[in-house]
Amino acid sequence: MAFEQHQVIQIKLDGPNYSYWSHLMRTFLIGKELWGYVDGTVTEPNSTSTEYAKLKKEWETYNARILSWINNVVEPSIGMHLAKFKTAKEVWDYLANLYVQSNFAKRYELKKVIRSEGQKDRSIQDFYNFMNSVWDQLDMMDPPELSSFPAYLKLREEQKLVQFLMALRNEFEQLRGSILHRSPLPTVHNVVSELIAEETKLKTPTPPVMNTQAVPIASSQVKPANLNSGARGNQRIAIDECGYCHEKGH
Repeated sequence: MAFEQHQVIQIKLDGPNYSYWSHLMRTFLIGKELWGYVDGTVTEPNSTSTEYAKLKKEWETYNARILSWINNVVEPSIGMHLAKFKTAKEVWDYLANLYVQSNFAKRYELKKVIRSEGQKDRSIQDFYNFMNSVWDQLDMMDPPELSSFPAYLKLREEQKLVQFLMALRNEFEQLRGSILHRSPLPTVHNVVSELIAEETKLKTPTPPVMNTQAVPIASSQVKPANLNSGARGNQRIAIDECGYCHEKGH
C-alpha cells in the first residue's frame, strides 16, 4: 500500500465538529482497510508468532501511518496532546472520551432548535435543507452500532417526519393531516416533493368567478298597452262626418 501524501479529509478537528470529523475519518480508514487498527480488532503481534518480525513491522507501519493522518487533520492545539500516545487506538479513544461527552450539550442545542424553529417565511425546499442539516448532525452523534437496528432507524425517520410537519405553516394543515393518517408513514424525504407541489398550488392566484345574478338582463319583451277602461276614457275617438249633409255619426 503506497503512502498517500494528499489531504486525508477536508476538515480539521476543532472540538465542536467532532461528530462530523470522526464520521469522515472513520469512513476514510474503512476505505483504506485500516479501521481495525483503530477499533482494536487488529492488535499488535506478540513475540510468540511464527512470523513475528514481519507482522511487527507491518503493524508498526500502518499504526504510524494512521497516527500521522490523524495528526494532520486536527488543530495544533489538539494535536499537541496526542504525542503521549503510541497507538492509533489510544488516540482515537482519547478523542472520543474527550468530545463525545461534550456532544451531549451539542445534542441538547440541536434538539432545542428543532422544537423551537418553525418554517416561518422559508419555502418548503429551504426549510427542508435547514432541518436536514440539523438531522445530519444528530445522526452522526448516534453510536455507529445503532445503524444495524432497523427498528431504531424506522423510529428515527418517523420522528423526523413529525418534527417537519409540526413546524410547517397553518396553510399546509389539510395536507399535513392527510400525510399523518397514511399507513405506513412515508419518510420526510418522500413527502417534500408533494409539499412543494402544494406550496406552488397555494401561490397560484384563483381566477375570479363572475356573478351572473348581479348583471341586469335587458328585457326583449314590449310591455303591452294598458287596455283597461280608464285608459280608453282618456283617448279621443275620431267620428266620420258625412260629406253630403255634413252630419256626424252616420
